[in-house]
Amino acid sequence: MNLITGATGLVGAHVALALLQQNKSVVAIKRQGSDILKTKKLFSYYTSGADILFNKIKWIDGDVCDIYSLLEALEGIETVYHCAGFVSFNSKDNKQMHRINAEGTANLVNACLEKNIKALCHVSSIATLQNPDITKNIDESVYWKSSPSASDYAISKYNGEREVWRGTEEGLNAVIVNPGIILGPGFWHQSSGKLIETCYHGNPFYTNGSSATIDAKDVADCMIQLTEKKEFSKRFVLIENNYSFKEILLKVHKALGKKEPSIEAGKVLLTIGKWIDKIKAFITSKEQLITKETINACLDNNSYNNKRVKETLSYQFIPLQNTVQFACDAYLNDIKNK
Repeated sequence: MNLITGATGLVGAHVALALLQQNKSVVAIKRQGSDILKTKKLFSYYTSGADILFNKIKWIDGDVCDIYSLLEALEGIETVYHCAGFVSFNSKDNKQMHRINAEGTANLVNACLEKNIKALCHVSSIATLQNPDITKNIDESVYWKSSPSASDYAISKYNGEREVWRGTEEGLNAVIVNPGIILGPGFWHQSSGKLIETCYHGNPFYTNGSSATIDAKDVADCMIQLTEKKEFSKRFVLIENNYSFKEILLKVHKALGKKEPSIEAGKVLLTIGKWIDKIKAFITSKEQLITKETINACLDNNSYNNKRVKETLSYQFIPLQNTVQFACDAYLNDIKNK
């Protein structure tokens, strides 16, 4: 029996779909009030049998911040896929982000140890490969080095990762994956879906930063394979390749049939935009989108290495062009059928 945290998010929903398509049982933790229909909608992008698969999920109310609900949910479970997490680069979310990403992971690790869970797969991030001295060819050998430029998101994910390592020292069989920017269909108001939605409504700007991307389906498939191969006490960088943000934006705009961005947003322009956005957020009570952390992320030029996972699984990743086209087609179809 498999349990998934975060099954109403991009990665967790893809893990649930992959397991169900392999005729495996799925139990999913959800917080009260969570919109589980977003998960069914994601299924529909991949299969005509979305309803049948979705109805096989056993949903349980719970929260990673409530260890008692975790202990109850883990009854009869053998394998856990920990996909729940909180992503934000806004300081107002820091407390909640650390609570979910670090304390929540600690709770889950403790519950897994208590219930003698056979395997845990933890979704971390390439953000935890934080070392200002190493920006090229970053792989699993790169470990955290404190830096003033480290975002609170990166710190929270790093502390969560530390809890998993602590769990392995106490006897927990666990594998950690560090995905790059995860792209996929659905969830248009969050995750990578927000990028597609923003581009659809018009975005003339690009930055000269770079990072690495991966299809959400590849993340799910790698997680399941690594767990079933018992690649425990290891972590794996999950990326398809490294791309400039300009290249990513160009592909998204082209797939959406929109005008390509042509204005470079450097640090000065982004800083001006941050203050304008801050004033706008104050007046409208909406979330500030441009922050110091997002500026740093947009201007960073890091590159990553996926050699370990490719060799371990002999895995071939979905090319970025295919990922973008599939996600954008899904978005356009949803807009058409509104």
